[in-house]
Amino acid sequence: MYYTARFRSILLGSVAAFCLPHPVAAQTAADGPVIQLDQIVVEGKAAKGSDGKSVKGYVASDTVTGSKTDTPVLEVPQSVSTVTRDQIEDRAAQNVGDALTYSAGVVGSPWGTDPRFDSPYIRGFSAADSMYLNGLKLMRSSGMIALEPYGFERIDVLRGPSSVLYGQGNPGGLINYVSKRPRFDSFGEVAGQIGTFDRYTGKFDFGGPVSEGSDVAYRLTGLARSGGTQQDHVEDDRVFFAPSVTWSPDAATSLTVLASVQHDKPISTFGLPNEYTIDASGDDRLSRSLYLGEQDFDRSSRTFSTIGYEFSHEFDNGWQVRQNARYAYLNWDYQNLYYSGLDASDPTVAQRGASYNDEKLGTFTIDNQVQKDLVTGPFQHTLLAGLDYRRHHVDTWTGFGTAPSIDIFDPHYGADIPENIWYESKVDGTIKQTGVYAQDQVRLANWLLTAGLRHDWADTQSDTKTNFGDTEQDQKDHAWTYRTGLTYLFDSGFAPYVSYSTSFEPVIGSLDPALGGDAFKPSKGRQYEAGIKYQPTGWNGLFTAAVYDLKQTNVLTSEVRNGVSYDVQTGEIRVKGVELSALTQLTEGLKLILNYTYTDAEITAGENEGNRPANVPKNAASAWLDYTLQTGTLAGLGFGGGVRYVGSRYDLDTNANKIDSNTLFDAAIHYERDHYKASLNINNIADTKYVSSCGSFGCYYGDGRTITAQVSYKW
Repeated sequence: MYYTARFRSILLGSVAAFCLPHPVAAQTAADGPVIQLDQIVVEGKAAKGSDGKSVKGYVASDTVTGSKTDTPVLEVPQSVSTVTRDQIEDRAAQNVGDALTYSAGVVGSPWGTDPRFDSPYIRGFSAADSMYLNGLKLMRSSGMIALEPYGFERIDVLRGPSSVLYGQGNPGGLINYVSKRPRFDSFGEVAGQIGTFDRYTGKFDFGGPVSEGSDVAYRLTGLARSGGTQQDHVEDDRVFFAPSVTWSPDAATSLTVLASVQHDKPISTFGLPNEYTIDASGDDRLSRSLYLGEQDFDRSSRTFSTIGYEFSHEFDNGWQVRQNARYAYLNWDYQNLYYSGLDASDPTVAQRGASYNDEKLGTFTIDNQVQKDLVTGPFQHTLLAGLDYRRHHVDTWTGFGTAPSIDIFDPHYGADIPENIWYESKVDGTIKQTGVYAQDQVRLANWLLTAGLRHDWADTQSDTKTNFGDTEQDQKDHAWTYRTGLTYLFDSGFAPYVSYSTSFEPVIGSLDPALGGDAFKPSKGRQYEAGIKYQPTGWNGLFTAAVYDLKQTNVLTSEVRNGVSYDVQTGEIRVKGVELSALTQLTEGLKLILNYTYTDAEITAGENEGNRPANVPKNAASAWLDYTLQTGTLAGLGFGGGVRYVGSRYDLDTNANKIDSNTLFDAAIHYERDHYKASLNINNIADTKYVSSCGSFGCYYGDGRTITAQVSYKW
């Protein structure tokens, strides 16, 4: 985010090459009837999963992500959905992209599987820089790293502009990971998993009160994995550990401390030439396993650590205060080769480059909230006011060097890679953001008005030293954002709504001095949305339909004047779409997911005006059905099956190459008896070979057939 426009094309290459309420203890009758009544109420709210506790099945009734208050999904005037723990387990999701595959409006893995990153798209915009953990933003200028989904209780997706609650971000939406938290009932799980590409995983998750009747509970979650991916020599090893503890001395007070450490060694998948992937067939089409890097050169060592807390207290007069804070630190040492084009004289030879990166990032984030429920005449209010702050410090060194070429059809490895670096940069920078916000959820009979307002101050300072020259950045931005929505809550469970929301995102850099040299303005987003949600009163289900019109302005683009290309902010993107979703448990043991997405996206101004933005399919759909026998000698035996369709899309904003659509089939079988469960999942059953994405560094295949078997013991 710190670089000047002069090096934007280089740094885009760098990105593509380097990345592309509270639980309380259950009381016995001896504890007293008043205390027991209070805790039954709190447990009932927690069962909906709004505070990170487990949700039974696929339907999460409540969400904190959509309003920063514990609010039923029906009452949020914006599209929001949840991938529950049961969904993640039933489909044996190995990463966040897998977990989001069956979500409307989301392209879970637009770049194929890359063990370094999760970069889903929401409503036509990349969510790589719109990731949150427990409501606090995860920051990294080149997109957040892949996090371990075994540590999440749920994954919430909030679609559309969300700056009114969360500050700067793109208008497509955000993803909020909700960590597993301590519980005041004893529980545990140990599991072993084996899968395609020699993947071996062991994991555990257990906790409970530290002693019988204690007001302190703990949880320990961990995972260790050794294994590869479908491309030779691209490993996906990982160690993950997340301890947490909750102190809840009474029904009104809770303090939870959450920590985690994840260490892995993710290597980049190697892009392959367009000519032998998307534009080839038969014998000329390269294998998914082909690796054109150098095993002795490519290496990666990454550690991501977090520690934070969540505090809440409700006073006797009804006022609630909450404070959530976290410090996160990323240390990543990395180097790899990448594909840079075909040899001009011999199209069977691939040219390669070398990429180096040493990255140290530290982020402190805190969010302070005050909430009050009150009545004024016929109106019922839920008032929320907050102040949040984050400070993100960057200390990185990046280099690009040369590397010898390699024969595509007869690769010989072991080449010496000289440290011949032609470009390097050292960045020392800090981003700060302070935001104040207020929200009122006003109820009058069946009507619900949600209105929010926020103001942000962003400050970016950096010192960039390169072998082409040095630059200093001192940029300050500020912006107002807001959201207003109106919902009508029918007694039958239907809830139609309309809303308008806005967003902003700083654009770091400035105009060329020939154009005035002024700092770039923040990009802005606005969205009109209308929809209807339905939650049946007699059975477990959630059905949603939404239509929206979304626009982003002040987008950075190029403009040629007098034969010279300049970076200017005349770009604009408009996305209009329809999203349909159904999550339901039709009968005991029968769970269903249905989604359909229509996305009409267009670059409406700027360099590629009239084109479709990269990686945005016009049509996408998915369906998953899981059934478990409830009676008889085979009770506990279950079957699952799904189908995923992603329509055709373009590789780049230039629309140079069109990527074909793909339809994939998944299946599962599982058996649970007493404390034991065994499962077998097969994704892409037909082993369909398809290209997931293409770009300046070649094309990347989507995953072929993958098989995952697991045995677990729970208590």
